[in-house]
Amino acid sequence: MMSRKTPAGLWVLLALVCGTAAVGLGQEDEQKESWLGEWDLHGYYELRAGYRTRKDPYEKDMSLMETRLQLDASTYNDWADFKFKGDVYGDLVLEEAEFDLREANIFTRPTDYMDLKIGRQILTWGTGDLIFINDLFPKDWQAFLIGRDTEYLKAPSDAGKVSLFSDLADVDFVYTPQFDSDRFINGERLSYWSGNLQSLAGRNAIVHTNKPDRWFRDDEFALRVYKNINNYEYAMYGYWGYWKSPGGQTLPPAPQAIFPDLNVYGASVRGAVGPGIGNVEFGYYESADDLSGTNPLVNNSELRFLVGYTQEIGHDFTLGLQYYIEHMLNYGEYLDSLPGGPARDRDRNLVTMRLTKQLLKQTLTASLFTYWSPTDKDVYFRPNINYKVTDDLAVELGANIFFGDHPNTFFGQFENDSNIYTAFRYTF
Repeated sequence: MMSRKTPAGLWVLLALVCGTAAVGLGQEDEQKESWLGEWDLHGYYELRAGYRTRKDPYEKDMSLMETRLQLDASTYNDWADFKFKGDVYGDLVLEEAEFDLREANIFTRPTDYMDLKIGRQILTWGTGDLIFINDLFPKDWQAFLIGRDTEYLKAPSDAGKVSLFSDLADVDFVYTPQFDSDRFINGERLSYWSGNLQSLAGRNAIVHTNKPDRWFRDDEFALRVYKNINNYEYAMYGYWGYWKSPGGQTLPPAPQAIFPDLNVYGASVRGAVGPGIGNVEFGYYESADDLSGTNPLVNNSELRFLVGYTQEIGHDFTLGLQYYIEHMLNYGEYLDSLPGGPARDRDRNLVTMRLTKQLLKQTLTASLFTYWSPTDKDVYFRPNINYKVTDDLAVELGANIFFGDHPNTFFGQFENDSNIYTAFRYTF
């Protein structure tokens, strides 16, 4: 089975394909070659495998087994840059072949004060380390939890991005004409807590969604205004769209997960604090389809806070700490309308720690990223060792380990999904 993770009607791909076709006509056509420039091509080939450390009645023992080829091609001329990046891989867990188009875009600078990028692209902003408050661009949570490279946590967006620069402030505006959701946990690879079944579930209860997918109607807007003052970056954010992962469901007897309307307003600051770098970030999540908090089928509005600090504590040895809070609004209304089952706490607190040490002339990198929630009483460990055998060949060993006192908490639900993985990557 061959599937594609590219939406029908990707509106920028045509321009890129036309350009690629022109190159293929041959070097004898000097006019076309000068228009496109020379293509820079590189990529990698990778083998990656992982297995669960616990038996899961709803999933395969094999958590990850794939071979992947990525091609990254770029070129430019006097007025624009063109970029294409795509992965072809065989997935033995789902028993299918995939093509994942990561990037296909055109970048141009029509004036000295404006940049424009149109097409499929990876977008990110905000200050958190693996915690996202004002970064409302799609994430691939399945890839993150099964042991793919961390770069795959960021899923691509099909969008247009305009950047404006001035002495007063810089502005980024992103328009996504068709809603790009997260690649969320749906049971096909990872088991999860099902509120409908009031138990853990997986392949026995695949999550079905009713997703907004109309072009230019179910769209998204994101805005960032930022300025650097005395080496501190201050930013304000706005987002108008939908919950990126399912934030509610339709009524029984055949419930479907839905993506309710969501508006987010936030701010951040990042800069030097003593010998390290500190950051603070805030976001108000306005659940526009349930402003009163009385609809048990839609997420309540929330306030989210983050404070972080990173410092080098030894030679090639870095420590990063973060404290994060999710505060549910209209909590009394939430409790009154709860149909049954365990209730969420008003506040969810989360502490993260990142330790990174480089050895052997920086060819060996050992890291540990830990999430710990004192309110949920669960924890998630991400140890990883990466060794560059040569400039082109790297080997990797890592794990995703979950513990929790309760199966319905965010990390506790994945306890049976704990896994160990390894990878070999050849870069060219």
